[in-house]
Amino acid sequence: MTARPARPRVPETPAGGRAGRAEGREPAGAAGAATRGVATGTGSPAVGVGEEQPTTPPELAEAFRVLAHAQLPRLLSIARRLVGTDAEDAVQECLLKAFQHFGELHDPRAGPGWLTSILVNCCHDVGRARARRAEVDVDGVEEFSLFKQIAYEDPFPYSEELHLDFLREFGAEDVREVVRRLPLRYRTPLVLVYMDGYLVKEVAQMLDAPLGTVLSRLHRARRLFERQMWEYAEERGLLLGEGRP
Repeated sequence: MTARPARPRVPETPAGGRAGRAEGREPAGAAGAATRGVATGTGSPAVGVGEEQPTTPPELAEAFRVLAHAQLPRLLSIARRLVGTDAEDAVQECLLKAFQHFGELHDPRAGPGWLTSILVNCCHDVGRARARRAEVDVDGVEEFSLFKQIAYEDPFPYSEELHLDFLREFGAEDVREVVRRLPLRYRTPLVLVYMDGYLVKEVAQMLDAPLGTVLSRLHRARRLFERQMWEYAEERGLLLGEGRP
């Protein structure tokens, strides 16, 4: 297997942390407009009133526009799973930081991973801003087993595929909602590893965290996801098929 190119240094975020794969049509909204802001090479994405306009060579600005346009659908997809309705704001902030430091990216092949790293840290900034909101209780999560819970409760009498029938009750939007319920510190590695296909060691680099720490969070994320699936099914009446027409 060909190793991925090393990522360049990622710009610092205001909070002190480190900032930073899909083709498709350019999304509407602020995030979509952000990529258009560098089309001429005379400005940066979504620069606010009173902010200094950086001077960028036209060829560098064009290279950034191409990268951002190609990666925008994927960045939005990741951000929606991490911060929900704040996704566009997080992606716009990500593109602004990336544009300002784009000269530090010497290997274009590292661009997608570099942008993802910046995005993850922007999403974490959003998460810190939400810190006062109630989070999911993680106590006792290590003792919970979805497999055992389904077998004990037997929510589908006479079923010959009990556990599969439970999973079949979940549509794509149900799964996304369960993911959104997880605390961000556990949601992030779960999304990046199982939904976006990154290796655990790559996620550790993005989060600037020890590999063991990320593995531990990933393990707990799986447990939390299982418990939240059960609780979600109870809330939505899925256990006896009540939530489906």
